[in-house]
Amino acid sequence: MAEEKQAPSYEQAREELTEVVRRLETGGLTLEQSIELWERGERLAAVCEEWLQGARAKLAAAMAQRQEPQAAGSDEAPF
Repeated sequence: MAEEKQAPSYEQAREELTEVVRRLETGGLTLEQSIELWERGERLAAVCEEWLQGARAKLAAAMAQRQEPQAAGSDEAPF
């Protein structure tokens, strides 16, 4: 049975993406190496975007939940 590779954390993906960009900017790579790095960078950027979208959704849900009690409580007197 093949072992599933776990997706990297946001921080791991961002750090590796930074390294990929640095290597591409430095140059001195073959075309094949550059394409391979570019493709890896695209995958890492997608991982980062997925983490950020998840964080945005959690933040939006937390903000909506925080506002709900205030909206409901404004119509009712506490005493």
